[in-house]
Amino acid sequence: MIILGLEKLSLVDYEGHMCATIFTGGCNFRCPFCHNSGLVNQEVEQIMESEVLEYLNKRKGILDSVTISGGEPTLQPDLDVFIRKVKDLGFFVKLDTNGTRPEVLKMLIDNKLLDYVAMDVKNNFDEYQAISGVVKPSIDKIKESLDVLKNSGIDYELRTTLVKEYHKENNIISLSKDLEGHKRLYLQKFVDSGSCISGGLSEINKNDALKFKGILEKTIEKVVLRGY
Repeated sequence: MIILGLEKLSLVDYEGHMCATIFTGGCNFRCPFCHNSGLVNQEVEQIMESEVLEYLNKRKGILDSVTISGGEPTLQPDLDVFIRKVKDLGFFVKLDTNGTRPEVLKMLIDNKLLDYVAMDVKNNFDEYQAISGVVKPSIDKIKESLDVLKNSGIDYELRTTLVKEYHKENNIISLSKDLEGHKRLYLQKFVDSGSCISGGLSEINKNDALKFKGILEKTIEKVVLRGY
């Protein structure tokens, strides 16, 4: 598996857990606001899988979980093999995904390899092309992943990073319809880290974020601001 980053201790990536976070290389999106451009473009040095597993083995009893992020982890052909190795060490596993490979997501869930999933929903479905940075993103695949999660029984969250240039009130109204019936959505504050794929983007202020939260709460059971 192509591993390009390892955060050895995180208290925020998997809520309620002390985890290590692994970052895979490569992504099938080019979201302008993505702050992991080095991972997406695979411009950083690869970390050996054996090195990561050795670290995790030494931290058993201190860490209890591993978050696998990216990039887009479901692009890795041996993702399930790697997760089995992590599970064999006794760790919970959380997966971060953009939802474009529902067949992989379902396979991992069906094989009981995941304990929690965080799926990014970039915007309302009609506006995905601009915010994903690719021509004709597969909305049907994203909808299928949402259905997989809703019907799986696994604990999961949806996440939308709010960016002023892409998220207006009309987008949020449409998003509330697109995600109707889901239990948990986090609205994340955009932070320009200086390493985003595109520059010149802005955060949404807290008052507008609260307004968006109120709109989304009409159709989603729990909406939480993150980073505000």
